[in-house]
Amino acid sequence: MIRVAVVGAAGYIGGELLRLLLSHPEVEVAGAVSSRFPGRRVDGVHPNLRSVTDLVFRTADEVDGCDVVFLATPHRTAMTQVGRWAGRAKQVIDLTADFRLDDTEVFRRYYGTEHTAPHLLGDFVPGLPELHRDALRTADRVSVPGCMAMAGVLALLPLVARDLIEPRAQLDARTGSSGSGATAGNANLHAERSGAMRVFAPTGHRHEAEISRHLGIPVAMTATGVEAVRGVQTVGHAELRPGVDELAVRRAFREQYQDEPFVRVVAHDRGTYRYPEPKILLGSNFCDVGFAVGAGRPRPPGRPHSGRLTVIAALDNLMKGGAGNAVQCLNIRMGWPEHLGLSFPGLHPA
Repeated sequence: MIRVAVVGAAGYIGGELLRLLLSHPEVEVAGAVSSRFPGRRVDGVHPNLRSVTDLVFRTADEVDGCDVVFLATPHRTAMTQVGRWAGRAKQVIDLTADFRLDDTEVFRRYYGTEHTAPHLLGDFVPGLPELHRDALRTADRVSVPGCMAMAGVLALLPLVARDLIEPRAQLDARTGSSGSGATAGNANLHAERSGAMRVFAPTGHRHEAEISRHLGIPVAMTATGVEAVRGVQTVGHAELRPGVDELAVRRAFREQYQDEPFVRVVAHDRGTYRYPEPKILLGSNFCDVGFAVGAGRPRPPGRPHSGRLTVIAALDNLMKGGAGNAVQCLNIRMGWPEHLGLSFPGLHPA
């Protein structure tokens, strides 16, 4: 059994990490770190953990003797703290944005600040099992992707990997209010958020840089906040290469994900849930991906006609888009079954 600590344990992602790790058969939670609530009971902040744990929040200085540390702090904080934790635990799994990009100039452009630990960027393996599983088996530093980035990458990966689309894509992402974190500002008050469909990033959302990094093609992305509390759905648009038909697209998705424990292809002809829907994934570590092929724009004479492709992905932003994926990376690193502690399938109806 290994000992783990969660830093930033009072946030939504931190709470989900505690929920998963407290019931994980190979893990002992040695510390729940919070700078806001030291000394308070964990279940006073995360009421779903009542009767599950007697843990109290601690300061960082009160935690030692850990094998793994999860960093669920606000963005731009992990890069100032990682040195401290790397010296106290063999493995560090970072759930912030601080080590998701490997280019300091791209980081500055998307996050508006200089990276304070650029020498460590190359130490972090992207926490994307579907792309980096082999590297994760020996990784001591892991950076978990953003929730919308995870969905976007998994939606486009089968097509990019097989060169089935033109090398560009457009993504529209929708996210629930929990994606803004437990300390979000006035824009996320219930009175402001309820009933809203607010485009908060019409261009230049930071997750598009992650998607482009992992796929190797330019991706433009918009992001919209919707009334849901949890859940992410991305709808992407791309143009198929000449001669690529729906059968080739379906084969690509089936081949890419047939052995993946947490990615399901959902693209049916009929039914209420014939395409990926976040609602039925809440609390689960699944990402559902699907697609639809339609007529493309007319081609000049003499050039083959191509099709327009729509790809769809859905996940729980706090699970496969955060805490659940981090635990999946931990399982891979430790040589445990990937589904350990992650077997909850979601709810229906919800």
